[in-house]
Amino acid sequence: MTDILKDKIIGLGVTGSIACYKAIDLASKLTQSGAGIDVILTRGAREFVTALAFSAITHRSVSEDMFDPRSELSIDHVAIAERADLIVVAPATAHTIAKMANGLADDALTATVLATGAPILVAPAMDAHMFGNPATQENVRTLKRRGVTIVGPASGRLASGLVGKGRMVETAELMGWIRMILGQGGDLVGRKVVVSAGGTQEAIDPVRVVTNNSSGKMGYAIAEAARDRGGEAVVVAAPNALPDPVGVRVVNVNTALDMQKAVTDEIEDADVVIMAAAVSDWRPVTTADQKIKKGESTEWNLEFTKNPDIIAGLPSDKLVKVGFAAETEDLIANAQTKLVSKGLDLIAANDVTATDAGFATDTNRVMLFDREGGIEVMPLMSKYDVGHRILDRVKPMFKDGLKQDIAVGEDAAGGRD
Repeated sequence: MTDILKDKIIGLGVTGSIACYKAIDLASKLTQSGAGIDVILTRGAREFVTALAFSAITHRSVSEDMFDPRSELSIDHVAIAERADLIVVAPATAHTIAKMANGLADDALTATVLATGAPILVAPAMDAHMFGNPATQENVRTLKRRGVTIVGPASGRLASGLVGKGRMVETAELMGWIRMILGQGGDLVGRKVVVSAGGTQEAIDPVRVVTNNSSGKMGYAIAEAARDRGGEAVVVAAPNALPDPVGVRVVNVNTALDMQKAVTDEIEDADVVIMAAAVSDWRPVTTADQKIKKGESTEWNLEFTKNPDIIAGLPSDKLVKVGFAAETEDLIANAQTKLVSKGLDLIAANDVTATDAGFATDTNRVMLFDREGGIEVMPLMSKYDVGHRILDRVKPMFKDGLKQDIAVGEDAAGGRD
């Protein structure tokens, strides 16, 4: 499956805020993802940015004035409104939000908003006092009641030098919201997808843990792919440095036993469980209550006990079980062994010693093995695209008329990404 943004038409309304520079970045990221961007600049926006900046990035004309004879809006004022798959107003000032809430259409942007049948996303940006003003808050509530998605604003330092709630959210967050909105009605609507991610931590004492190099990126990318296909995505996340994905519920855990319990709880009403976490094979037999001092000894021996194999313990009668095998040698043989020993339907194997794939990278190179003996060798691609390919393979495994739980298994201590 290709990126949900490819060939989509997005109307991007830009209003008069210092945050206009973020709109240029957003237009760039959307264009890179294959979307067609129709930019509409208000009079206030043109005080901060130019049409040339946007047209150079989007390779499309920019609408500035509803009565400009050079603009398509002078001929058909609903042209963008009709062809857009989504209207995004970012940044949205208090003034524009007020006009939208009251149904005004005195410029190209508000006319487009009033005329469109497409979903609308608004990213406010203004002084904190302006956003907190009762009038603005009532206007925001009005838009929400009408089905408009309001994203932000975030808190932080504002252009005035004050600190408060008024900053336009960052591009990455907006991209997540845009993908999620466009993915509504996808082929996983009605399916709950549970994904595990990150590397579990087994405590030695209050300051030391046994862990691994998993970044969590593979699991999060799979969850985002599921979200973008209309699925209800849940991530059972071991400690990692990643921000929570937009539209994905995150259940935070630390240890392998924590993850086992959380996954078991979540699959009760799940259709799909994708375990991309790196779950520790072993945990210390005992955990010290206080920090263990270095002392004079030159050796330190720890006693370990084995952790449960989460994927092997999941019921095979209801779960389509798909596993990951993160290997450093004998990738094919090890993956095929795990496919059988864990009772899997599909396993994705990757060599984590590669510098351009595996741990902490945004790309991965995997091989997919199924229980019928089929092998699919995938080229280097983004982890997001790998997630889509796994979901493509899993979809036909659903039983007609039945809820089918799907598990993508972990290789304890091996890591996925």
